[in-house]
Amino acid sequence: MKIAVVGTGYVGLSNSILLAQHNEVVVLDIVAARVDLVNQRHSPVADKEISYFLESEDLNLKATLCAEEAYIDASYVIIATPTDYDVDLNCFDTSSVENVVLQIIELNSNATIIIKSTVPVGFTEQLRETTGFHNIIFSPEFLREGSALHDNLYPSRIVVGDKGSRAKEFADLLHQGAKKEKVPVLLTGSTEAEAIKLFANSYLAMRVGYFNELDTYAAEKQLDAREMIEGIGLDPRIGTHYNNPSFGYGGYCLPKDTKQLLATYSEVPNSLIAAIVESNIVRQNYICQDILKRKPRIVGIYRLIMKSGSDNFRSSAIQPIMESIRDTGVKVIIYEPVWREDNYYGYQVEHDLIEFKSLCDVIVANRFDHEIYDVRQKVYTRDVFGAN
Repeated sequence: MKIAVVGTGYVGLSNSILLAQHNEVVVLDIVAARVDLVNQRHSPVADKEISYFLESEDLNLKATLCAEEAYIDASYVIIATPTDYDVDLNCFDTSSVENVVLQIIELNSNATIIIKSTVPVGFTEQLRETTGFHNIIFSPEFLREGSALHDNLYPSRIVVGDKGSRAKEFADLLHQGAKKEKVPVLLTGSTEAEAIKLFANSYLAMRVGYFNELDTYAAEKQLDAREMIEGIGLDPRIGTHYNNPSFGYGGYCLPKDTKQLLATYSEVPNSLIAAIVESNIVRQNYICQDILKRKPRIVGIYRLIMKSGSDNFRSSAIQPIMESIRDTGVKVIIYEPVWREDNYYGYQVEHDLIEFKSLCDVIVANRFDHEIYDVRQKVYTRDVFGAN
């Protein structure tokens, strides 16, 4: 069948490739350069599996700037547009999703709309009511930046927020493209599916916050954080995964999803959800003060990206820290090879790594790398395991 996908980011592109193994897929974007890259079989995002599949696999995949070309005759239209958190509205900005839905209804009212963008709890049901179009389904994604296609090929679960035949068919399409056999499939209500997404990411943020606070305790008490984490993780109920201290949870999903979930708790008793959001602020303030104790003249930021294998530094945990350091009057310079310009929002960008190392008194690295091993005495990091 023909399937349209809106958006060529990690979510849109990984779903496009997954489905294009067995279906005709047309992916729509508003940026011509990204459309051209996909049609030339090059990835516009940093993801090894996406790059490999585009270059090497037989995919029935085409990218376009034309909405009519994408939507006409499509059985499903998957929406994977950004929904950034609006601090003024205290809610996700879902305007891109709403605009796309209205355009799909106008051009192809027979299509089933699948929302993959993260939305507030209750959004899909409300959208059905306001548009009068009930063939709208929310299906959360559980993907990591840099490993998005891998996580689609080997999914932990498939969740579709509807219990009808079209929802089951869509779940079957996702399962068909996966390499993993016997993937758990859960068909739920739309609002329950939205809540699953936000609560899952908030749990992950809580786990990050927990091990970060353990690390803060170890640092203040002069204890070995690695030994503590390893000993705790050997309890099988806790495990040895997702436990590496950092400068805080960041990236595109966790910060905004935790804030959105907290907003939905405005009339619901809670303390833990609020603490998850607060813990990240406390951790970043601690990191900033710990760096400033070294009395640096120039602080170097080694990489803006959240983790290796990604080219994205939206809402990375290091950014609030470098802003706080600069606010004290200490000079901050950045080494980030992904950023081509000489200035990043008022920060000097040094493209020569050797020069960067020589200029800085302290080099701040959320994740340690062999590139800075030779100046490890200058490096400030809370990375214990050398992993994301």
